[in-house]
Amino acid sequence: MKISTRLKLAGALALLLVSLMLAVLLSTAVQTRRELAKNEAAGNVLQGVTALRYLMMEYALRHEERTRIQWQWRSASLTQMLLSMPATDDKQEEELLADLRNNQTSVEQLFTLLVANQRQLEKEQDRQAIHEILATRLSGQITNKTQAMISGALVLSQRSRTGVVQAQQRANLAAIGSGLLVLVFVGMTFLMVRRRVIGPLTTLREGTAIVGAGNLDFALKMDTGDEIGELANAFDNMTDKLKWTTVSRDELGRSNDALQTEIVVRQQAEHKVQAQLGRLNLLHQITRSIGERLDLRSIFQVVIRSLEDQLPVDFSCICLYDQGQNMLEVSSVGLHSSALAMEFAMTEHSRVPIDQNGLSRCVAGLLVYEPDIQAVDFPFPQRLARGGLRALVMAPLLAESTVFGVLVAARHEANSFSSGECEFLRQLSEHVALAANQAQLYSALQRAYDDIRQTQQTVMQQERLRALGQMASGIAHDINNAISPVALYTESLLETEPDLSPRTRENLEVIKRAIDDVAATVARMREFYRQREPQLSLTPVDANLLLQQVMDLTRARWSDMPLQRGIVIRMVTELAPDLPPIHGIEGEIREALTNLIFNAVDAMPDGGTLTLRTRLRRSQPDGVHATPPQQVLIEITDTGVGMDEATRRRCLEPFFTTKGERGTGLGLAMVYGMTERHGASIEVDTRPNVGTTMRLRFPVQVNASEAVPVQQGTPPSARRILVVDDDPMVLKSLRDILEIDGHTVTSADGGQAGIDAFAAAVHSAQPFELVISDLGMPYIDGRKVSAAIKELSPSTPIILLTGWGQRLLTDGDNPNHTDCVLSKPPKLRELRAALTQLLGSGTAPEETELASEK
Repeated sequence: MKISTRLKLAGALALLLVSLMLAVLLSTAVQTRRELAKNEAAGNVLQGVTALRYLMMEYALRHEERTRIQWQWRSASLTQMLLSMPATDDKQEEELLADLRNNQTSVEQLFTLLVANQRQLEKEQDRQAIHEILATRLSGQITNKTQAMISGALVLSQRSRTGVVQAQQRANLAAIGSGLLVLVFVGMTFLMVRRRVIGPLTTLREGTAIVGAGNLDFALKMDTGDEIGELANAFDNMTDKLKWTTVSRDELGRSNDALQTEIVVRQQAEHKVQAQLGRLNLLHQITRSIGERLDLRSIFQVVIRSLEDQLPVDFSCICLYDQGQNMLEVSSVGLHSSALAMEFAMTEHSRVPIDQNGLSRCVAGLLVYEPDIQAVDFPFPQRLARGGLRALVMAPLLAESTVFGVLVAARHEANSFSSGECEFLRQLSEHVALAANQAQLYSALQRAYDDIRQTQQTVMQQERLRALGQMASGIAHDINNAISPVALYTESLLETEPDLSPRTRENLEVIKRAIDDVAATVARMREFYRQREPQLSLTPVDANLLLQQVMDLTRARWSDMPLQRGIVIRMVTELAPDLPPIHGIEGEIREALTNLIFNAVDAMPDGGTLTLRTRLRRSQPDGVHATPPQQVLIEITDTGVGMDEATRRRCLEPFFTTKGERGTGLGLAMVYGMTERHGASIEVDTRPNVGTTMRLRFPVQVNASEAVPVQQGTPPSARRILVVDDDPMVLKSLRDILEIDGHTVTSADGGQAGIDAFAAAVHSAQPFELVISDLGMPYIDGRKVSAAIKELSPSTPIILLTGWGQRLLTDGDNPNHTDCVLSKPPKLRELRAALTQLLGSGTAPEETELASEK
C-alpha cells in the first residue's frame, strides 16, 4: 500500500476520532450549562422569595405605599422568573416548580387582601380590632406560604447543584477517555511512520553518501512497492547510468560560474521586484488610509507619517499653494521632521516664497528631483541644505489640472532617491490630491447642507412664530375684553373712593399695575411674528421701587409654592439708597425682572437664597468728561445649580432652554430684547453648583429732562352717550363709569341693537351726542355700526374700542367713519381725554389716533 494512502486513511481516522470527541465534549458541556442555568434560576427564585417575605413583613409593620409598590414589583418579577424557569425532564422538579407557582399565586392574592384590609382599616377606624386580627392572619398565611416557597427553592437549588456535579463528572470522564484515544492513535501512527518511512529513508541517506563518495557499484535493492521503493529503484538506475558518463572538473567549474552569475542577476531582479512590490503595498496602504478620512489635515498627517516610517525619508512636509500671492504655506510637518523644520523656519503655517528653480517648476505641475541640492543656488534648496539635507523630491498636488499644494521629501544622503521612489512619490501625490479634493468637496457639501438645514430651521421657526402670532392675536382680543371691567372699576375706585384704607388702596394699586402689565404683555404678543415699533418716549423709573413691586407680584412663586413642597427660598434685598432714576418703559422692565426671578426660582429646586440688589456704578474719569457717566446696576442672584460655559454662551438665544418640555426658550430672549431696546446690557455670571447672577446695566441719562406728568383727563359736561358692545360685563362697566361722570348712558347689546337704538334716538327729540362701539362683534361689527351711524348723522362722533389695540393702527386698518380708536382695556384718562376732545367744540373733529401702546 502506498504511504500517501496510509496517511490519508490515518487522517480520516483522526478526523473521525476528533469529531467523536467533540460530540461527546459538546454534549457534556451542554448538559453542564443546562444544570448551571437551573442552579442560577433556583438561586434567583430563592432570593426573590426572601426579598418578598421581607417586604411583606415591612409592609405589615409600617404600611407604607413605597413598600407596597416594591412588593408588587418584586412579586411580578418573581412570577415572571417562575414562568421562565428552564424546562426539565425530572418529574420531581416539575412538581416543585408547580408548587412554587401555585404558592406565588396564593401569596399575591393574600397580599392583595392584606392591602385592601389596610385601606379598609384607614376608612373604618371603629372596626380596627377586627381588621388588625384579619391582617395578622393574612400576614401569617403569607409567611407560611413564603416559607414553603423558600423550602421548595432550596430543594430545587440542591437538586440542580447535584446535577451540576454529575454533569461535570461526566465531562471529566469524557475528556479522560478522549485523551486516551488520542494517545493510542498517536502511538500507532508513530510506529507506522517509523517502520514505513523513517527506516527506508535512513537506508536511502546511507546509500546516497556511499555513491557520493565514488562507489558507483553500490545498489539499494528495495522492493517495498511504495513511494520510497520507487525512489530507491530510480536511485539504482541513476547509479548505473553514472557508470557510463564522465564529466571534467573544468567544465563543471565553468557551468558553476555561469550559474552563479545567473543567480546574481536573478537576485538583483528579485530585489527590484520586491522593492517595487513594497512601494506598491505602501501606496495601497496610504491610499486606503486617506480614503477613509475626510479631514484635510488628517489626510496630510497620515501621508507624512507613512513616508517617514516606511519609505523612509529624513524630512517631509506638505505645503498649500496660494496662487494669488504666489506663496507656499506649510500645512503639515512630520513628527520626525519637526526638529529640522524648526531649524530652517518651516514650521506649520510658515510661508515660503516661490523661487525660479524647483518651486516654480513644481507649482507648474512637474515632479522635481534634485540629487544634490548643495549644488543648486536658489533660496529654498539652500534653506534645506543648511539643515544637512542633500537629496530633494517635490511632487505637485493637482486637482482638476490645478496645483493646490506640494509634497516635499528630502534625505541627508545625496543621490539617495531611486527612479522607482520618484515614480512612487509622483503616484502618491496624485492619490493625495484626489483624496484632498474629495475632502474639500465633502467639506463644501457639509457646509452647504448645514446652510440648507439652518435655512430650513429658520423658515420653520418663522412659520411657527407666524402661527403663534395669529393665535396670540385672538387671545389678546379675549384677554383685553376680560380685563376691561377690572381696569375701569379699579381706576374708578381709586379716584372716587377717598375713604379707602391705606392697605386697600395699596392692594388696588397693585391690581392696577398688574392689569397694566397684562395689557402691555398682550400688546407685545405680536412681537412673536412682527417687528416691534420703536418707542417714542421713555419715563423715569425708580429701580428700587420697581424691585419692591416685582417682589410683591412674584411672592407666590418664590415663597408660597415652594413651601407647599417643603422648600424654603430666602429673599434678600440689598437696595442702594439715593439711586437715580433710569429712563425706560416700566412695564417692560417689570416683566423682564419677573422672568429673571422665575428663572432663579427654577434654578433652586432644593431651596436657597434669592438676592435682589441695586447699586450705582461710576466709571473712572478719563480727563475729558467733567462728570463721569453713571450706570444703575440691577442684579438678581441665586444659589442654584448654575450653568456651564456652553449653556452660558447660548442662554440668551431664542428657543434655547434647559427645562425640557416645561420651557419655551423665550424668557431670557425677551429680557435681552428689552435691554437692547433700552440701550442697556445684560451680564451673566455663573458657576455650576454655585449659582448665577443676572446683571442688568442701565445708563443714567444725566442731562435728560424731567418727565412731564400726564394730566388726568377732565370729564366734559353731561352728555347723552350710546355704548354698543356684545360683552355684558364691558357694557356694564362702561355704563357705570360714564354715569359716575354724570353722563346719560344707553347700552346696546350687539351691532344691530346699537344701530336700531341710534336710529330711534335720531327720530326722537333726544338724539345721542356720542357713540362708543366695540370693533369685534358677531354679525355686525364696529365698522358697520360706524358706517350706519355716520349715514344717519355725519356729525355724531364715534369712539371705537378694540381688543386688538395698537395693531389695528399699525396694520393700516383704521376703520372709516371713526373719529377715535381706543385700546382695551380703556383707561379713564384716555377715555375722558377723547370725550373732551370730541365733545368740547360741538363739531366732529378730524380723525384722531389715541390708541396707546398699552
